[in-house]
Order: sequence, then C-alpha cells, then structure tokens
Amino acid sequence: MLDCFNDQIADALGLATTPNFEVTGTESLPSFFAVTDLACASIGMATAMIAHWRGLHHGSDAPVQIDRRLASRWFDMTIRPQGWTLPGTWDPLAGDYETSDGWIRLHTNAPHHRKAALSVLGHHETRDSLSPAVRGWSADDLETEIVAANGCAATMRGIADWENHPQGHAVRAEPLIDWLDHGNVSIPAKSVDPARPLAGVRVLDLTRVLAGPVAGRFLAAFGADVLRIDPPGWNEGAVIPEVTLGKRCAGLDLHTPEDRKRFEDLISDADILLHGYRPDALSGLGYDGKTLRSINPALIDVTLCAYGWTGPWAQRRGFDSLVQMSCGIADWGMKHAKASKPLPLPVQALDHATGYLMAAGAVHALIKRQSSGTITTARHSLAQTAHLLCQSARTTLDGIIRDEQPNDLDKTIENTSWGPAHRIAFPANIKGVRHHWAHPAGSLRRDAPHW
Repeated sequence: MLDCFNDQIADALGLATTPNFEVTGTESLPSFFAVTDLACASIGMATAMIAHWRGLHHGSDAPVQIDRRLASRWFDMTIRPQGWTLPGTWDPLAGDYETSDGWIRLHTNAPHHRKAALSVLGHHETRDSLSPAVRGWSADDLETEIVAANGCAATMRGIADWENHPQGHAVRAEPLIDWLDHGNVSIPAKSVDPARPLAGVRVLDLTRVLAGPVAGRFLAAFGADVLRIDPPGWNEGAVIPEVTLGKRCAGLDLHTPEDRKRFEDLISDADILLHGYRPDALSGLGYDGKTLRSINPALIDVTLCAYGWTGPWAQRRGFDSLVQMSCGIADWGMKHAKASKPLPLPVQALDHATGYLMAAGAVHALIKRQSSGTITTARHSLAQTAHLLCQSARTTLDGIIRDEQPNDLDKTIENTSWGPAHRIAFPANIKGVRHHWAHPAGSLRRDAPHW
C-alpha cells in the first residue's frame, strides 16, 4: 500500500510525479489497516517536500530516507521523561460504551465536553456509574443529543454504513487536500540555508490536539519559527510535552482589543497560519479568510477539521478516536478480530498522518508562492485521511514490531519545562540536512506573543 498512498498524496498535492524516497526496515504496527505504510507515506512526502524546497534553491533534491520502525514510533508518544512522569492522557469517563443497540464513544477530555455529555446522561463520576445510563440509550439517539449539547460522541458504524451515510457521501466527494487559490502577490526571493531549509519561515500555530500540532512540530525540526497561540485557561495535559517541541508558546485572548491587535500584528508578518477550528469558527471571531488576507495578502492558510468541509456534519466537533468509530475502522477491527468491543487502530494514525499531510501542504504552498506568487489555502480533514486509510482494510491482523529498544531513543537530552527527557529518534533524514528543534517542549503561554 505504500506506493498507493504515495501516489494519492502526490496527486493531492498537485505534483506531476511522485517523489522518490527510500524506506528502510521491515517492521509494521499490527493492524487490520496499513498503518505503518501510512506513517511512512505521510512523513516521507512531507520530508520530500522540504527536500524539494531546498533543492529549488540549491540544485537537485537531496535524497530522503524514512525508517519504518521509527516512523511507526512517531505515530505515537515520542517523549520519554527521565525522572518525572506524564499526567494521564484520558479523562476517567472517556471511552467506549455499550448502548441498547451497539456502541458509542464519548470524548470527555475537555471539561466543557465532559459537562455536555453529563448534561444529557446525568451526573456520574465513574465509568461503572455511567455505563448503565448509556446502556439505556440507542447509540444514534445519544450521539445526536450529546452533539446538540455541544459535546463530542460517535456511534460505531461499519465501513459500508459510513459509505451510505450522508456525511460519508460528502467525504468521498471531497479531495484528500482541498486547495483554494486566492490570486497572486509579488514575493521577494527568500534565501534558503541548505542545512536549515525552513529557517526564516514564520508559522503561526493555532491548533490543538493532535494533528495540527504535529504539523508545526515537524516544520520546526527543519528550522521554521513556530509560534503557538493558546487562549486563557486552555490545557492539554499529557499532550503538551509531546507537541510543543520546537515551538515558542504564547497566549492571547481574542475577545480583548489589545490581544486582537497583537494577533493581527503576528498575522501580518507570518508566512503560514495553521489552525484547526471547526469550519467558520475563526470567522466567528472576526477573522474569516478575506479578513486574514486583507491583513496579510501573502499569508498561506493550512487548516483542518474532523468530518470534512461539506455535508451535514461539516460543523461537527470530532477527534481521531471518534472518527475511527464513525467511519468504520473500530467496527472492522472488532469484527475481524472477533473482539467483544470496538477495536481501534494501534495508534492515533488519523491525527498523525493528517499532521504530516498538513506539513507537506504547507511546504508545497511555500513553493507555489515562491515560484508563481500564488497564495493558497490547503484544507484537510481527519475523515479524508480515514477514507485514504480504509482503502487498505484487510481481514487478517498483519504486522509485527519489536518492543522499544534503547537504540530507538535519540541520545540528546531535552530539557523540558518539567524535567529532562529523551525522544524517539527522528524517522526522517534528508542528506546534508540536520533536523533540530531550537526549543525544548514547554508549558503553554510561557513566551511573549511576538516573532
């Protein structure tokens, strides 16, 4: 499936030919889907785009190499604390529940999403207490009520059910990457450091768990100045040490005039905006595409949503684990493993793959802007990535990967805000280029909001 994934991603990027890169190793994550092939394809294509950006300024593209084992590891948590521990990843009530007619997944990690679910189901502190309440509902009815309360939930559907669902139809009609061109501007030529190809590229990161932050982290590895902006009070728990690597992290309240002015100043000098708000959410804050381009006509806009940009669920909140339930992945695994409950992917592959596709799209947009002056928006969705991965569905559990080994870790010590840590060694290599993160992982809102 690797070549198939590569060709489809290259086509989505609008490339005339599929870039070549070497993939080493034979290990794969055990799954009923080609998860490791998707990891290699998405990371490989993002890396190939950086090699191409570099090659435009310094001759031909340098060779790219991707390690299958390490790519699999980078589709999961990569940080390894030394002498300290990460907080828990999941809220105690989050997870899969049996209903009167099937299964549903509740996503309650954010306090307001937990509150929304409990506004429908009543007050509960434990899964043991909540389970009987969920069992009294049909899955679709409960999903509808929680979503109407501004919560996050997903009925487990089969692949065929999703294909026949109105939102499934909408997703299939959309491209893997939806490109919107906004005319041309005159861009001064950028000098490119062959050792740090993205040095001087400014990326404003407004994204949250998990795809968008993966994109910013990857761009930072090759020199991009990535500034993450969070609103007051936002917290992502165990994910923060994972996804703030390479970034400066500031805070702004876009409901205050002073912070709106600072935000607009940042936009005016940014090259790339990464955001993962629901469709029209940023517009609701007064920053639709037209307004952003009036502030900075040369701004590249790379965005994502959960369930696609058209169809009845275009505004629906969602996360990787929910999309796996909706689109048939968890049901497929459960049925073919003869399991007693939903069986998701071994990692949050939709998030990670979408993040690397966003990074590939961002660099491709840089190339278009530099070569022709064309300014673009690249729109991604977790559901589109799921649609790509579902093409690899198989009826047997294939793949084997060894437990983590000492030589899987980068020997560099990362001095995070919480203490020292190692990372899984980076899976991507461009000949002549040293990946490096200028900033260790750190707490949110610790930096000033300026370039």
